[in-house]
Amino acid sequence: MPRKAPETLEEASPAPELIDARIAELGDWRGQALARVRALIHEALPDVEETWKWRGTPVWEHNGILCTGESYKQAVKLTFANGAALPDPKQLFNASLEGNTRRAIDIHEGAMPDATAFKALMRAAAKHNAGKKKR
Repeated sequence: MPRKAPETLEEASPAPELIDARIAELGDWRGQALARVRALIHEALPDVEETWKWRGTPVWEHNGILCTGESYKQAVKLTFANGAALPDPKQLFNASLEGNTRRAIDIHEGAMPDATAFKALMRAAAKHNAGKKKR
């Protein structure tokens, strides 16, 4: 059966281009924050895959979903799919702390997570996903 043609520009565009567009579209501190964490993710994991899911959410994957990057009026939220299983010695997780699986980092205007700690958290998430894949 032939594959259905994309119906929207969003469906036809590569995820990195869609993320670039989201950053530009935000045009304020949220775009800057999203661009900065994106750069840190690539520094930590040069082979990370950027995807675009759920009609408008940037997603970073490495053997599965590492985290998503949602933008809201008051925050940029980085939700880690398996955050509850990750070590967080610098206590970067500050949102979605009650669940058994996910954890999130809410970034507010003028505040960014520590770069070294954030990259360590990204590497831990990738290591966790790699361990799940081997099982």
